[in-house]
Amino acid sequence: MSHRSTPPHISPGVPRAHDGSFVVCGEVAKPATFTVPQLRDGWQQHRAEVVFDCATNGPQHHTFEGPLLREVVACAGPAFDPRRRKDRSRFLLAVSGGDSHHTVLSWAEIDADFCDTPILLATRMDGQDLDSAGSQLVVPSDRCGARYVSGITSIWIGTPDGEASLRTS
Repeated sequence: MSHRSTPPHISPGVPRAHDGSFVVCGEVAKPATFTVPQLRDGWQQHRAEVVFDCATNGPQHHTFEGPLLREVVACAGPAFDPRRRKDRSRFLLAVSGGDSHHTVLSWAEIDADFCDTPILLATRMDGQDLDSAGSQLVVPSDRCGARYVSGITSIWIGTPDGEASLRTS
């Protein structure tokens, strides 16, 4: 069954060297580690041409390619009953990057029964592979790039109360 673990970025410590891989952990049945080549070879690649307003550098134009976030994290088996919408809607995703940048998404943002936002785990940016730099979180609908996380190191999935693993139904 699932187990409870705190988001990896909450514990203080020495940042690990980034090798381009990231972990999916938290309230999941099967924690997993992924590399950029695995993301490119294991899932359908989607393309997003984006423009976002960077507060320091002005408008940024990029083309990203990669699998949908929801398809990749679903492989870890989040600890909810997929038939129950309210159960799914309580879950959060905390995404951490190699540069200590973090963002939080709700499961409802990526779920097809709610917002169905095509958030990507980019494997390529502007035609360049991200193998050594690591995957990038891309939220095409955002006006600014604040939730774009480069060099993803972890994606924690869980509930605010941490009690999903205690429920059975």
